[in-house]
Amino acid sequence: MTTNPIRTVTVGLGTRAYDILIGNGLIDRACTEIQARLPGIRVAIITDENVAAAGHLARLQASLDASGIGHAALTLPAGEKTKSFDHLQQTVGAILDARLERGDAVVALGGGVIGDLAGFAAGIVRRGMHFIQIPTSLLAQVDSSVGGKTGINTAQGKNLVGVFHQPRLVLADTSALDTLSEREFRAGYAEVAKYGLIDKPDFFSWLEANWRDIFAGGPARTQAIAASCQAKADVVARDEFETGDRALLNLGHTFGHALETATNYDSARLVHGEGVAIGMALAHRFSARLNQASTDDATRVEAHLKAVGLPTTLADVPGCLPDAEKLLSYIAQDKKVSRGALTFILTRGIGQSFIAKDVPASEVLAFLQDGLAGR
Repeated sequence: MTTNPIRTVTVGLGTRAYDILIGNGLIDRACTEIQARLPGIRVAIITDENVAAAGHLARLQASLDASGIGHAALTLPAGEKTKSFDHLQQTVGAILDARLERGDAVVALGGGVIGDLAGFAAGIVRRGMHFIQIPTSLLAQVDSSVGGKTGINTAQGKNLVGVFHQPRLVLADTSALDTLSEREFRAGYAEVAKYGLIDKPDFFSWLEANWRDIFAGGPARTQAIAASCQAKADVVARDEFETGDRALLNLGHTFGHALETATNYDSARLVHGEGVAIGMALAHRFSARLNQASTDDATRVEAHLKAVGLPTTLADVPGCLPDAEKLLSYIAQDKKVSRGALTFILTRGIGQSFIAKDVPASEVLAFLQDGLAGR
């Protein structure tokens, strides 16, 4: 368990600004941080079976009980398939059954799935309740808990139904990461690497040198989380609703989301961070194919992701994948498509990502066909 001091990153959204606290033991002091910002509230805790089994729900409940914060809890199945209409309805029902009011809060205690689902519920119940993120996975701590994107998946694609609903507070308890499986931690690391690949080449070089300390839980872990949160906070403050450069945060996600849809959100085959890792490697290779970047950079990205144990090719996805035409149809359904034109986050090199609009579908199709041929 880490003993690093608490670090604070602020998401600057004017009167809706909020803090991201990063450090050890924050679940146990959640009551103090919540009361300081939202005195007198009651909360609905939304979590999943794995998080509850790891003891984090009991820790949070004990903290709230110690300060007399009333609470109700709903424990859902773990996994990407929980981001569904059925579980959204169940979550909304639990909040209403607890007779929480508009001035009360929904607390997401879990990874990205729980955060996205609970945040969506908080955004629509009583036309918008307070929302608190207590992310327990690395992926959620560095990415999905920050910025207010919420939503669920459908048969047509990932995150196609949702709302922007900013949290009032994010408590990133680094001790929770000690209960993650190695696979889940690796998957979260893909989102850490993403920040370096977008526009921070020095950070990516630092990750290449320090990733072992991050995985071991040393001081570099908190430093990496804080740097990632600051990078995202800066972008969100500039472009809250993704009308401009916030789209750069989707590096690797267009390919990755298509693969998640293609595998029917089966976490045994592919979890989100693994899809992002493959997507980032594909984005760099595709950029090189389009003569936007050098193959050396694509090779370097792939080598680092492989070094930490992440997948980087279509061949790394277990089981069968649909043909290239079907994968392209999933990409065409993506939220980053505008008026039918394919939009990708491509790169001119490490830390030189850019938004590429009107990418020819024929180029994407040929690239996917070549990738599938290597399976």
